[in-house]
Amino acid sequence: MWPFRRRKQERIDPEERSPELGIKYKDVMVMRQLTKAGADLEQPRHVIFHLYAPTLDAAQSIAKEANSAGYGLRPEIGKPSPESPDSWPVTCEANVVISPDFVRETGNLFDDLAARHHGEYDGWQAAATP
Repeated sequence: MWPFRRRKQERIDPEERSPELGIKYKDVMVMRQLTKAGADLEQPRHVIFHLYAPTLDAAQSIAKEANSAGYGLRPEIGKPSPESPDSWPVTCEANVVISPDFVRETGNLFDDLAARHHGEYDGWQAAATP
């Protein structure tokens, strides 16, 4: 008999936080994909953050607060799609070094903004090259 048994892979909730880094597993996965694509995460790069608000007023409030926190905005708040008429997209941007501390602080900020305005923070994206 083989002395070691393989453990069944446990499913990980992407919204749970890594105990080592304090960031959500979905953010760990994005960072891992960037490094697999050759990204040097110590170099600043353009990062885009995606939020959704239930009303235009909520979207404008989220955009204003994000802008006050130092996150630039695209020229306009997006319009809801016909499939999701109660979901106003808000896109924020920054040129930053992607570190666990930055990802944690940004995630906390956008989770808080989304919660206070009954919206959703969907996550972030960045290119592998700065």
